[in-house]
Amino acid sequence: MNKPVKGDGTVGKALEILDAVAQVGRPVRFSELLEHSPHPKATLYRFLQTLTNQGMLSYDEDRQCYSLGLRLVRLAHSAWQQSSLAPLAQPLLDQLAAEVGETIHLAQMENGQVLFVDKRKTTDRFDTLAQAGRVAPAHCTGVGKAILAFMTPERLERALKQQSFMRYTATTHPDAETMIAEFDQIRAEGVAYDREEHEEGIISIAAPIFTDAGKVIGAVSIASSTNRNSIETLSAHRERLIETTTQIGAAASAWQFPS
Repeated sequence: MNKPVKGDGTVGKALEILDAVAQVGRPVRFSELLEHSPHPKATLYRFLQTLTNQGMLSYDEDRQCYSLGLRLVRLAHSAWQQSSLAPLAQPLLDQLAAEVGETIHLAQMENGQVLFVDKRKTTDRFDTLAQAGRVAPAHCTGVGKAILAFMTPERLERALKQQSFMRYTATTHPDAETMIAEFDQIRAEGVAYDREEHEEGIISIAAPIFTDAGKVIGAVSIASSTNRNSIETLSAHRERLIETTTQIGAAASAWQFPS
């Protein structure tokens, strides 16, 4: 049975359809979208036609498939430039990755989840689930915990309510209480650790990014595999990681990044 629509009117419904196309990760046929759509066939077709006419979707007549349109790509690029830390952080992430030789992630918080906005991969010996443009739970990632620990009480309360606390591994925090208990240590050390909490065999050290006003706006992590490093060896990069996040925060403050 199709789920009821939760969007905000017509705009919300259109955005849900764009999300549906994007989540497939490849050109998608009308029948595939209809199978999981809460809309009647005629309504879904009308929305797809409008989105295609507006350039938000592209339709391939030969394959009879829909994909994300060039107008949406341009909007996404503008959003990346204006509302993402990635352009500001790019040279600093390049330098950090070259120095430590491990995978680097840059993330921001969105609706209680971490949105990865950039990534540097320095080796093919391992990879992480995190990719630029993807979201991940905050409660079981180094970047997520680094951001949560330094939120104001009001922001933290909202963010905690948005966590599913799904158990991905044996070390995943099962509830808010166990995670909150870790926050004092994170605040004292200035970094958070992912102890295989999201992916088996993947660990990381993460540091928050602050504006000059002290508001946390993101985080950077150095991730590695347990075959290459331990939490202790990753800790050796703590000072260099904090130096990088401090520089990103200063650049964001000077640019008046929208926090």
